[in-house]
Amino acid sequence: MVRSCHWTWTSIDHRFRMDDLRSRAVNRLSGEGYVFLPAADAVAALDVGIDRLGALRDSWSRLPRDAYLRDGGRYRSRRHACFVQDFPAGGLSTVPRRPHWQSATYNALHGGLERWFEPVEEAVANTAAWSRLIASLGRLFAQVRRVERWFIEAHQFRIDTESGIGRPTPEGAHRDGVDFVAVLLIERHRIRGGETRVFEADGPSGVRFTMTEPWSTLLMDDARVVHETTPIQSDGEPGFRDTLVLTYRAGGFQAPE
Repeated sequence: MVRSCHWTWTSIDHRFRMDDLRSRAVNRLSGEGYVFLPAADAVAALDVGIDRLGALRDSWSRLPRDAYLRDGGRYRSRRHACFVQDFPAGGLSTVPRRPHWQSATYNALHGGLERWFEPVEEAVANTAAWSRLIASLGRLFAQVRRVERWFIEAHQFRIDTESGIGRPTPEGAHRDGVDFVAVLLIERHRIRGGETRVFEADGPSGVRFTMTEPWSTLLMDDARVVHETTPIQSDGEPGFRDTLVLTYRAGGFQAPE
């Protein structure tokens, strides 16, 4: 008896494309320390439906103000959440609310400060697309560096120009003190500037580009590169730049010794 097969050529093509894109991203990340993925490639490589991701975009308009900016600015809003991903299964579990902490070695402006940001909304954190995106990136990074567990922090950011210039990285060019970083552009609205810069941590080479397409994604090996994004200005009326920043660390969450 011959069993029926439910694979279609469309689904097979999608699987080959996803595997090919992931393989190329892993190779580039392993070789260069970073890789930039246009939106179509990012969505395909991570196997997340762009329509389902789009349903999350409205939550960026509800981010509370960042009360910890030491430069006195009021241009940043954000939410924060933490997760653990175990291998080989790659399953993702939510961690109870905890502070975001970095040492001054990695963040000269806010290092050494426990920052208790408001958590990511439950309606977002419980969405299948959200979990799938975070877990898929974790599996990709695990192909570059084999691990037993990722400690993951998710940051929803909005940088706006309501009070003038907005600074996506007020700490300047930096590393984050983790293993890998993913920066996903959610939306740009009526702004100029916001050029992303990625440079070798121990060398002169680097690249500069501006992320303009929603869901375009930058992946970085945090030990090998430093990064920053230049300030933004309004383009005629107040605007904003929304991003999702995800960090993956093998040695536990960063915390004071």
